[in-house]
Amino acid sequence: MPVEVRLHPSAEQELRAAYLWYLDRSIIVAEAFQFETDHAIEAISESPDRWPRLTESERRYVFPRFPFSLIYRVNSQFVEVISIAHQKRKPGYWSGL
Repeated sequence: MPVEVRLHPSAEQELRAAYLWYLDRSIIVAEAFQFETDHAIEAISESPDRWPRLTESERRYVFPRFPFSLIYRVNSQFVEVISIAHQKRKPGYWSGL
């Protein structure tokens, strides 16, 4: 049974910024990025414990085609995406969220 997934406001901002960056370059690539993000959210909803731990409370889903990771926490009621992080920028900055 799928679990509800919520995006932290900072993750929503990161998603929007990345989408707009790709959109400035190509609508096709921007749509592919959005599709991959939607797939990642669906995948962690269906099996949140499947992906590796970063810390005791955080897990990471690595996008196959884009240099991003979806960082999330699982609790008893829902999954919270705390970052849609570029893999080459500021590692671990989401830890304070």
